[in-house]
Amino acid sequence: AYEYAERCNEPAVWSLLAKAQLSEGVIKESIDSYIKAGDPANYEEVIQVASAASQYEDLVRYLQMARKKARETAIDSELAFAFAKTGRLSDLEEFVAGPNHANITAVADRCFEDQMYDAGKLLYNNVSNYSRLAITQVHLGEYQGAVEAARKANSTRTWKEVCFACVDHGEFRLAQMCGLHIVVHADELEELINYYQQRGHFQQLISLLEAALGLERAHMGMFTELAILYSKFKQ
Repeated sequence: AYEYAERCNEPAVWSLLAKAQLSEGVIKESIDSYIKAGDPANYEEVIQVASAASQYEDLVRYLQMARKKARETAIDSELAFAFAKTGRLSDLEEFVAGPNHANITAVADRCFEDQMYDAGKLLYNNVSNYSRLAITQVHLGEYQGAVEAARKANSTRTWKEVCFACVDHGEFRLAQMCGLHIVVHADELEELINYYQQRGHFQQLISLLEAALGLERAHMGMFTELAILYSKFKQ
């Protein structure tokens, strides 16, 4: 069949061969045939089969052909993910910087779930999803960057996640920067205090609360908790 397709060299014949090869699980050869046919019509099955077999290098080739022929969110999204899977971050960066129809946030979430944090960082930054960017940078050990992203996100949940990660890794200066945005919320104070105390970081907690007393949104709970800490840990 391959020899016949080569002799004819007709797109319709290559497409028939490609479909038969795909059904037999001969993925690379099938994609070669689809590319020769210039046929993106069967993209859903190609994506499914190639992804299941983790043949992302071949999938990239197919999707690069397919996106020239069809404007589909699925094609561009899968191409972005395949770039991430193959570690082609420079190609991914160039791809998202140009016109595309990809669902960038959904691809970023998939990268995060697969622990491809460098790709996730690039994608979350592209769509200005600073909450997810902050957590991604925590996983990369980029705590300063995570604090900057948390500042842009400006949500209490993100401040807490970054703060606690910084505490866990001994980055107490950065943890305090985050903590100052948490302690001003009276209903969040207890959880933060418990997090520090359960890990034995009493002096760092005292320093955080002392720094927070000068904040415009300082409240009575902060003074009370600091007084309790003084009575327990200050000689």
